[in-house]
Amino acid sequence: MSPRTNASTRGSGQEATRPAETRASAKVPATSEMPTATEAPAGTEAAPSAEAAGTETAQPTETPAPSTGPAASETPAGTKAPAGTKATPSAEAAGAEAAQPTEPPAPSKGPAASETPPATEAPPGTKSTPPAEAAGTETAQPTQTPASAKLPTAAEAPAATAAPAAAAVPSAAPAPERLGALRRFAVAARRGRGAHLTSCAVLLAVAMTAGAVAVGGDGQDAARALPGVSRAVDAEVLLRGDLDTAIRSLQTHVRQQPRDFGAWATLGLAQVERARTDGDLSRYARAERALARSLALRPGNDQALAGQAALAAARHDFAAALDHADRALERNPYGERALCSRIDALVELGRYEEAARAATVADRRRPGVPVFTRYAYVRELRGDVRTARRVLHQALADASGPADVAYVATALGNLERGRGRYGVALRHYARALAADDAHLPALEGRARAQAAAGDRAGAITTLEQVVARSPLPGPLVALGELYEDRGDRAKAREQYALVDAWTALARAGGVDVDLDTALAAADHGDTAEALRAARAQWDRRRTVHTADALAWALHREGRSAEALPYARRATATGYRDAAFLHHRGMIEKATGHLRAARASLTAALELNPGFSPLGARAARAALKDLEAAR
Repeated sequence: MSPRTNASTRGSGQEATRPAETRASAKVPATSEMPTATEAPAGTEAAPSAEAAGTETAQPTETPAPSTGPAASETPAGTKAPAGTKATPSAEAAGAEAAQPTEPPAPSKGPAASETPPATEAPPGTKSTPPAEAAGTETAQPTQTPASAKLPTAAEAPAATAAPAAAAVPSAAPAPERLGALRRFAVAARRGRGAHLTSCAVLLAVAMTAGAVAVGGDGQDAARALPGVSRAVDAEVLLRGDLDTAIRSLQTHVRQQPRDFGAWATLGLAQVERARTDGDLSRYARAERALARSLALRPGNDQALAGQAALAAARHDFAAALDHADRALERNPYGERALCSRIDALVELGRYEEAARAATVADRRRPGVPVFTRYAYVRELRGDVRTARRVLHQALADASGPADVAYVATALGNLERGRGRYGVALRHYARALAADDAHLPALEGRARAQAAAGDRAGAITTLEQVVARSPLPGPLVALGELYEDRGDRAKAREQYALVDAWTALARAGGVDVDLDTALAAADHGDTAEALRAARAQWDRRRTVHTADALAWALHREGRSAEALPYARRATATGYRDAAFLHHRGMIEKATGHLRAARASLTAALELNPGFSPLGARAARAALKDLEAAR
């Protein structure tokens, strides 16, 4: 998971998210298109599906071969059809099956602009001149700038609302048991059972999902919680609310209506979204089966194709994610999930110019919180922090539900923390947690801001809560570094071992985790393995994050001269990250570029003086050595 894909894996400069990723963290809102329910013939009794019961035996009879669709850069101008009318087939769907897009939403108010951004794209929600994205250019300029909306303050945050704990997930064992299983696996790996790592990972997956069927029950509680689900499954409402309840309700629904292709697609997407937050990678296999069932029932339906795009992105197969998103957009050019997945895939493939155009297309077709947050990140990657901040503030003003408020406020907190504005960041995290007191990315962000501001004890307490519920690499590395900083090396080593255990489990589940491995192993593990993983990622996707990971892995292996071009490339787009600048400065120092090293290390500490407990300390020590040698 790349630094901003999942907000729960961002650590030491990567999003311990984003992810996914979290970068933590970072960085995807749970949304989808509304499926149309198809009911079983009257008088027939539907056999409960294995997916709904929590087992793994239900398989679709046939999955259609994927069709090839044009890229979104070839799409029309993105003019939204009037609400309540059917849109005519778009140019991008020419030559493909003439499926009509679902009803597009009424345009929402886009982010307000107090000034025109320096970039060539129009800010989200504004009207623009001719369809530049259809020609593959970025020349569209806004014709008018809406007035700025009033931005709510932290004091105006809503009262805290109760959110279900991760233990409530019907497909996962309670968090303490899952963390305990991960620890046992890490101990076994350290005792020389590495030859059986994959088989152990399978057993670990069973342990981490123990009790799934028992907890799931017969679904009656879920049916009572969302009684209206039996007719039409509103994917956006379900996925922006309580995912645990949504999954249980959908499982009940597909048992009763097993031919509802839309419900199967939404169930698959819900499993992907839940895996992002609870770290239960076994959900991906369940998501895959649900999406395949949807496609078997209705070949080529855009909801399932969009779900496949989200699943491929979650597994870090971004080329496949892009292909699935393009095919979904052939069927429905207004599909929010597919539009967003397309942006995510292009970003994670390092195709930033195309991602910027895709964000403009998405804003014209489906303006709203999911698109605004992606638009902001694309701007941040290109160094336009002012526009990114403004767009996120408008997204927060437009956020209507607790999930959206928590998501956007956390994104704002991460942005401000990366600029060294820890007090502002903590206020944003407080607002996120007021909306959803169990939002793990906000808890992780708060812990990182606490550590950067000097509250190491508070940061450790918060991160311990995070990893107990979702032991992902980003927060594990961050917690390990805090333990190491206070001198508790035994506890630090335990966290780093848990990262290795999670990596083995993720690989057994079909997730590409080379970037996570490279970032963690370069500082806290096998540097040769870090270099192998970083090279593998660079071969697949050439992003600023993979460039930084490869540069640092080469440096840690004593190959600083080879590392320098990659370190420079990591900072070439204008993206400002203190960890990147620290890595570049250390590499420049090692290669004799002393003036450049002083500039890079100084910039890192000025931008974000508490970017990492160990990294910031090393940067200060190196800068002191450089000053003494002048």
